[in-house]
Amino acid sequence: MYNINFSKPGHVYFIGIGGISMSGLAHILIDAGFKVSGSDSKESAMTRKLEELGIKVFYGQKTENIESSSPIDVVVYTAAVHPDNPEFKASKDAGIPMLTRAELLGQIMKQYKIPVAISGTHGKTTTTSMLSKILLAADVDPTLSIGGVFKDIGGNIRVGRSDYFVTEACEYTNSFLSFFPRISVITNIDADHLDFFKDLDDIRNSFRKFAHLLPDDGTLIINGDIDNFSEITDGLKCSIFTYGSESSFDYYPSDISYDNHGNPSFVAHLPGDRTLNIKLAVPGIHNVYNALAAIAVSVVLGIEDGAITSALSEFEGTNRRFEYKGEIGGVTIIDDYAHHPTEIKATLTAARSYPHNRIWCVFQPHTYTRTKALMDEFADALSLADQVVLADIYAARETDNLGISSKNLCEKIRNLGHECNYISSFGGFSEIEKFLLKNCTKGDLLITMGAGDVVKIGDELLGR
Repeated sequence: MYNINFSKPGHVYFIGIGGISMSGLAHILIDAGFKVSGSDSKESAMTRKLEELGIKVFYGQKTENIESSSPIDVVVYTAAVHPDNPEFKASKDAGIPMLTRAELLGQIMKQYKIPVAISGTHGKTTTTSMLSKILLAADVDPTLSIGGVFKDIGGNIRVGRSDYFVTEACEYTNSFLSFFPRISVITNIDADHLDFFKDLDDIRNSFRKFAHLLPDDGTLIINGDIDNFSEITDGLKCSIFTYGSESSFDYYPSDISYDNHGNPSFVAHLPGDRTLNIKLAVPGIHNVYNALAAIAVSVVLGIEDGAITSALSEFEGTNRRFEYKGEIGGVTIIDDYAHHPTEIKATLTAARSYPHNRIWCVFQPHTYTRTKALMDEFADALSLADQVVLADIYAARETDNLGISSKNLCEKIRNLGHECNYISSFGGFSEIEKFLLKNCTKGDLLITMGAGDVVKIGDELLGR
């Protein structure tokens, strides 16, 4: 594998530079003195921000982009880029060294004394953002790489000047196995990304390998509610701390209560009989456990209690995580990234404590493989809403529809005795928007949900 020389910055070219993670890595490298260029399919807020930093961005991926950018020291690409991509092929043909996004991120981590990696099937972005908020409050000047837009830093990346580096660690395509963490978090392990993993056992094995990346003097913080979590930790020589719902864990909550928007307050129990009184400004029991994970990392890092409690009380979430968008005709619009049954249940359960007459969930399934593999679980989770509206499946990286559609999921939900409407969105969301305007009434709570472009529905409604 090609190793970047950080003491002699060269030219790095990114295929797909406008992605949330790739743009962040490009930002870090240009701050470190590298020449950076890259391409993306279309202009976006991310690419415009990169151009403001002096990065040359090509729109449309073509062979000549590589040829006109030479000499290039290394090309970085994501899992979404395949060998038939013209820039990928041109780079290979030219003999230019190539790194995956994860391999580059791993090499960046090695430049810091305290690299922290937050992993888990769910909750990575929120937990990473909570920890980031705490470190900023403690004034330790961290470098942050977040998988979503964190309002406190005006984006997804912050370049600091200290030894602290915090990043999300995604399991998809085993990318997190290219990392070099000193502190790792595993928030949960669930069946997902079944277009890559064979089954849940395969996923658990990947997380076990991730845990074993830690050095002997490192630290693992793991959710003790993970089924048979000792299977993940067996053989580790590093320090291990557990958190979760049981008082037998190192970190656990008690005295949980909720305000009239579903935001929890609780007593956080820490090792050594220490306690912290925590009040959150984001809803749901799942955020209690996200906060505990962030607290556990903060304690390991020696962050003062006051910075922890004040930061968590002021944390208002990240974009697309139960994000308040506005109101139209007395209908409150929330947007949420949930695209897995476990996440949907957490979001809709939290919504129950939010002021509402009826809960409307407009859900856009994400990928055919996930929808097919978890069809029954999706139907069960979505049934927590009073009214469900389904858009067509967002294909993302997939081309084979596996013979299924949102219509199949709609029938499953109706068979459970719940209200559901499937409205085709292949031509856009206009029909869904018309349906919502006609049927939502004052006092209703409308949640647009999914990892695709379903967020546009709320934006369009509010723009009317």
